[in-house]
Amino acid sequence: MQPANLMLLVIAFVVVAYGLGYARSRSLAMPMGGIRHLKSLPFYYGARAALWCGIPALIVLALWAAFQGKVIQLLVIGSLPPDLVPEGAGQASLLLSKISNVASGALPPGFVEAPIAEAAERLQALRAQSRLYMSVLVVAVAVLAGFLGWIRISPKLNARSQVETTLKWIFFACAALAILTTVGIVFSVAFETFRFFQKISFFEFFFGTQWSPQTALRADQVAAEGAFGMVPLFTGTLLISAIAMVVAVPVGLLSAIYLSEYANKRVRGIFKPLLEMLAGIPTVVYGFFAALTVAPFISDFAASLGINASSQSALAAGGVMGIMIIPFVSSLSDDVINAVPQTLRDGSLALGATQSETMKKVIFPAALPGIMGGILLAVSRAIGETMIVVMAAGLAANLTANPLESVTTVTVQIVTLLTGDQEFDSAKTLAAFALGMMLFIVTLALNVVALKIVRKYREQYD
Repeated sequence: MQPANLMLLVIAFVVVAYGLGYARSRSLAMPMGGIRHLKSLPFYYGARAALWCGIPALIVLALWAAFQGKVIQLLVIGSLPPDLVPEGAGQASLLLSKISNVASGALPPGFVEAPIAEAAERLQALRAQSRLYMSVLVVAVAVLAGFLGWIRISPKLNARSQVETTLKWIFFACAALAILTTVGIVFSVAFETFRFFQKISFFEFFFGTQWSPQTALRADQVAAEGAFGMVPLFTGTLLISAIAMVVAVPVGLLSAIYLSEYANKRVRGIFKPLLEMLAGIPTVVYGFFAALTVAPFISDFAASLGINASSQSALAAGGVMGIMIIPFVSSLSDDVINAVPQTLRDGSLALGATQSETMKKVIFPAALPGIMGGILLAVSRAIGETMIVVMAAGLAANLTANPLESVTTVTVQIVTLLTGDQEFDSAKTLAAFALGMMLFIVTLALNVVALKIVRKYREQYD
C-alpha cells in the first residue's frame, strides 16, 4: 500500500477510535447516573483514544517512508558484482538512476547489462516487500495502540489533561519544525554562498557593475572569466519594485479609504469583490498583458514623443506588477481601517471635525501599523515576482535608472542560473545562492524597519 493510501487508512482508524472511546465513556457513565460523574467530558475520552491510535502509527509511517528509499538503495548496490560497484557518489547516482529506469519500464532490460536487469528486479521486489511490511506494521501499531487507549478508559481518568498536554506538545513540535526549516534553509544558502566567495571576490560581487555569469569550458578559452557584479541586478529589482509601489500604494490605499469610510454598503458590496479578483489572476496572465499590451503601448507612446524606449522596459513590468499587488494593499488596509474603534470616529466628529479631518488625523494614524504591514507584504511580493519581469522587462542586466530601458531582477537571474542541469561546483551556479542570500538580507532589513515603524505608532493607541 502506498504511503498516501496508508495515511488515509490511519485517519479512518483514528475516526473509529474516537467513536469507540466516546461510546465507551458514555457506557461507563450510564450506571453511575450520567456523564456528570466522569472526570472529563466524553469528547476528551474519544480524543484520547484517537491520539493513542494515530500518533504512534503516523510516527512509524513517517520514519519508514523517510528511510526505506536509502535502505533499499544500499541493498541493491550491495547485491551488484564487485566490478559494477560505484566508486563515488556521482557514479552511484547514475547507476541507481539506470536501475530505477529499468524497474519502472522506461528502459527495456535488453538495453542494459544482465546484472543491472537483475538489480532492477531486486529493486522492484524490495519495494513491494517494503510496502507490505510497512502496511502490516502501521496497521498493527494503530490497532494495538488504539486498543490500549480504549481499554484504559475509566470514569476517574483525567482525559482532558492528557489530551491538552498532548496537543500542547504537538503544537510545539509544529512550531519547532517551522523554525528548524527556516534555520536549515538559511544555513544551506549561507554554506553555498561561502563556497561562492571562495571562487569570486567579495568586493567584485558587491561593488561590480557588470553581470555576465560565464564560466570557461576549456582552459584556453578566452573572455570566459565572467562578471559577477550584483549592482545591476539589485538596481533593476529596486527600480521595478519602486514603480510597482508607486502604482499600488496610492491606488490601493485610496480605494481602501473610499470603500471603508465613504462608500455605501451597495457600492462596497460590488467594488470590493471586483477589486479582490485581481489577486486571483495568475501571474503569467499579467505577464502576457504586460508583454502584449502595456509594453508595446509604452514603446509606441514614447516614440510618438520622440523618446527612445525599449520594447521591454522596467516601466511596463513595474506598472503591471503594481496592478497585480493592488489587492494586497487595498484589502489589508480596508480591514485595518474597519478595525479602528468606532469610538475614535464618534469622538472626533463630536468635537466638530469633518469626515475627511477625522480620516486624516484620527483613523489613518491609528491604522498606520496595519497599513505598513500591508505595504510591506506588497513590497515583498513585488521583490519576489519573476514571471512578469521575464516577459515584460527581459533578461538584460543593465545598470540604469531609466524606466524605459530593459532591466532584470535578482529573482529572474536566480531562476536562469538554476534552470536545467547545472554543476554545483561552478561559480555560475553558486552565484544563485549568493543572490538569494543577499535578497534574504534585504527583505529581513525591510521587515526590521517596518516592525520599528509599527511599534512606534502602535504605542500611541494601545
